[in-house]
Amino acid sequence: MNSIRLFPSIFALFFLLSFSVQAQETISYKTETNLLYRENDGLTDYMNERCRLDVYYPVGKKDFATIVWFHGGGITGGEKFIPDRWKEQGFAVVAVNYRLSPQVKSPAYIEDAAAAVAWVFRHIEEFGGSAEKIVVSGHSAGGYLASMVGLDKQYLAAFGVDADRIAALVPFSGHTITHFTIRDERGIPGTQPVVDALAPLFHVRPDAPPLYLITGGRELEMLGRYEENAYMYRMMKVAGHQQTYLYELDGFDHGGMAAPAFDLTLRILKERGLN
Repeated sequence: MNSIRLFPSIFALFFLLSFSVQAQETISYKTETNLLYRENDGLTDYMNERCRLDVYYPVGKKDFATIVWFHGGGITGGEKFIPDRWKEQGFAVVAVNYRLSPQVKSPAYIEDAAAAVAWVFRHIEEFGGSAEKIVVSGHSAGGYLASMVGLDKQYLAAFGVDADRIAALVPFSGHTITHFTIRDERGIPGTQPVVDALAPLFHVRPDAPPLYLITGGRELEMLGRYEENAYMYRMMKVAGHQQTYLYELDGFDHGGMAAPAFDLTLRILKERGLN
């Protein structure tokens, strides 16, 4: 069954059993901070400030997986961070900053997200990682960016990368319709749903990377976020995409769902042989 509702007590017990016993490896980890991922001569001061990322990686290990992680904040705020739950798990995490509205308008921040993912494809092997094991994820606005980069192939193609090389897309509570900040930029109310070229739903296709849609409980999420993702799940299936999965984390709201979603992502990586 691909659409799964996980209740808090069962959910907690599951992960307690799944992750309480882990192989103990002596691996050290290092973080390279504030690396510039935009590599051209036309950088503005704001691009030089915001188009930076941190790489957290295991030292001395080869061919490890990498999660590219986009922070939330409604595309108007937020800062990059390495999720604590993903530390010391044997893989790398690349935390990305991107330009924000209203300093820039769409699709500038989507282009930044694509530039960051392309940078990881080009450079992760220098840290010991595998370019064939790159997962793209994010929470809220970050989940929206992850989905747009993975589903609308034009953004990564602009940097010479095929989006279908992404090993998996794992958006946490991301818009699948056009993001409310983009609607606000156009003077459209947040309660008016729009599906256009800036909506992940517009780019439903059967040949996309594996897609794991995770939301909080439908009665606790913001602005119908569960229902958006449920529709995305259904339309991907109708389009013939066989690896779309939907997880509703009952009992968790929009902000609170990230903590259990970090654990769920660990399970996803294990199931895909990426960790």
